Amino acid sequence: MTDTKHKKKLEDLLAVCRKNLRTVDENLISKAFYLSLEAHKNDLRASGEPYFQHPYEVAMIVAKEIAIDDVTVAGALLHDVVEDSEFDLDYIRGEFGDTIADIVDGATKITDVFESHEVTQAESYRKLLLSMINDIRVMFIKFADRLHNMRTLEYLPPDKRQKLAKETLEIYAPFAHRFGLAQIKWELEDLAFKYLQSQEYEQIARKLRAKRRERENYIKRFVQPIASRLTEEGLKFEIEGRPKHIYSIYNKMIKRNKPLEEIYDLFAVRIILDSENNSDCFIAYSIVTEIYKPIPERFKDYISVPKKNGYQSIHTTVIGLDGRMVEVQIRTKAMHEIAERGVAAHWIYKDDKSSLDKELSNWINWIREILEQREGETPKELLENFKLNLYQDEIYVFTPKGDLKILPANSTPVDFAFEIHSNIGYHCIGAKVNGKIVPLNTILRSGDQVEIITSRNQAPNPDWEKFVVTPKARYHIRRFIREEVRKQAEEGKEKWEKKKKKRKISISKEELEKFVRALKLNDLQDFYLSIRNEKLDADEIIEQYITRNKQQVEEIPHTESLQTLVSKFLTTARDVKTNISILGMDDRFMHQYAKCCNPIPGDEIIGFITTGAGIRIHKKDCKNIESLRLAESERIVEVAWPSISNADFLAGIHITGEDRHGLLADITHAISSYQNTNIKSVNVDSKGTSFEGTFILYVKNVDHLNHIIERVKLVSGVAKVERIVP
Repeated sequence: MTDTKHKKKLEDLLAVCRKNLRTVDENLISKAFYLSLEAHKNDLRASGEPYFQHPYEVAMIVAKEIAIDDVTVAGALLHDVVEDSEFDLDYIRGEFGDTIADIVDGATKITDVFESHEVTQAESYRKLLLSMINDIRVMFIKFADRLHNMRTLEYLPPDKRQKLAKETLEIYAPFAHRFGLAQIKWELEDLAFKYLQSQEYEQIARKLRAKRRERENYIKRFVQPIASRLTEEGLKFEIEGRPKHIYSIYNKMIKRNKPLEEIYDLFAVRIILDSENNSDCFIAYSIVTEIYKPIPERFKDYISVPKKNGYQSIHTTVIGLDGRMVEVQIRTKAMHEIAERGVAAHWIYKDDKSSLDKELSNWINWIREILEQREGETPKELLENFKLNLYQDEIYVFTPKGDLKILPANSTPVDFAFEIHSNIGYHCIGAKVNGKIVPLNTILRSGDQVEIITSRNQAPNPDWEKFVVTPKARYHIRRFIREEVRKQAEEGKEKWEKKKKKRKISISKEELEKFVRALKLNDLQDFYLSIRNEKLDADEIIEQYITRNKQQVEEIPHTESLQTLVSKFLTTARDVKTNISILGMDDRFMHQYAKCCNPIPGDEIIGFITTGAGIRIHKKDCKNIESLRLAESERIVEVAWPSISNADFLAGIHITGEDRHGLLADITHAISSYQNTNIKSVNVDSKGTSFEGTFILYVKNVDHLNHIIERVKLVSGVAKVERIVP
């Protein structure tokens, strides 16, 4: 490149700076320009052009599309110098001072993160975000750097293109949005989408190009009456109409499950008022909605309640010409500056030239507080310990694979689980945050790495609804609970109807509702649920009804022999999976397992003859059976387990110990890896260094359960394991 061309490029850059920046130190920018040129004089880009073209284009983006200050332009020119040349950071500091040196250092750290072999790990993403906090101008340079790289992505190998495009869509575009850099965010999204899903991108782009003239004519007809009325009101304004960006349109197609031809709100109209009076925006809104019918639920007032990044505007959607929906945004010029350039726009000084804009001042104060907390930390400590908290209303957390998830503040692991996928949320039994097991109601913080532990036997707990904050989690939990309650109530109703049929009685709905009120239940659904969950004994309810109505029913006299008692119910026996044998008899008979002690094969058991429900099987040491022996010993029968059983039984174990990283995972593995044991539910509590958990399991027999208990005792950190009644 000749000196003439160098001078021309420098003059072009300075001209852009003069146009867009409040003050321009031309000597500073010129000095940075020529040092960058010297540092990269022997380097080429993948496209074959001189490498210097890259920092130059980054500086142009900073000056033209972000427009912060001359220091940032100089930093953009120098952002790759330390990494790619013999000029070190001390040299930069000596020539340009601490501020620019720190900006260059911040930009270099970000590059180092992405050039590491750990780029796919969550910790690397955390480091990226942390590096960007040193000076917010580092962020703007990095946005510009990534934008130019995306604009020239075609020259890189396919695998490199995919990596950078995915990174851009998942990290850079969302953060550009958080900083209010709307235009840069949209272009980053579209460019990333172009390389990640090229066919879909080209299809939408081609159809938009084909409809361009039609769209422009429609916008012209749509805005004409609005412009006339605004002029009559004496308002100065600009109106622009542009198609929504391609990635946004694609998301609409996916969300609505419709082809492009059925997506009608493909463009937005902006009314930009040359006014310092915010009330003029509402005058413009009234004019628009007098001409075109508004859709009330699509009205949003971001002027009265700005977004966290300072964005202000009125949004409305109206039914325009030919019945088409059109989104209209109304804002002042000052609001438009912030809408387009976000936090960067706050670098504009107030009229008195003596103080920074309030929003920017708050931003810098926040950063200063964070920086003060970092004094004395090594770079490693800074990257490990610092937790990003960009905005109070949103947090940034990561999956173990490094995927970034943005959640509302106060989100919990359950919110995170449902954000990943509804099935992950449904089967969530525990969580690790930064490698440590935590309760499911733990409040997540920005920078946390979250791992969800699942079990196919787990289901949403109604208590989750008390602490989740995301609409998605709340919706799925409520939906699951409603459906589960409905199904369980149906099961309870079927059980109740079978009991009535068996006892050959009829109870009207009105009579049953009397029982419901007497039992202080809410409604019949609660009644059926209580029957299903055995909180109420259907036989006892029927007995009460019979007694109340003084009906004669056959009762088993205490004086009858054991043989007579058994023969009374053998006639009603049904086939069952597990055959319990009565002393000296081989007949099959109807039986139930007592919920008070939950016997499993291998336990010493005893039977109690019920009035109409067969034999109820208890453990011999059950407290309830002891009282029954005293009151109705004639109904006690000796029973035994079959020699072979393939049925599963519920058993519970209670575990206590010292909490440590990975303890829950190790316990779960010790259980499930033995004969593919299924876990029905898990309830854990970690307080300080202590761990306590209850596990409900499906087991074959006592030996099966005892083997599991012994395996769990071998897990490091476990102090005690004992069997409990589920």
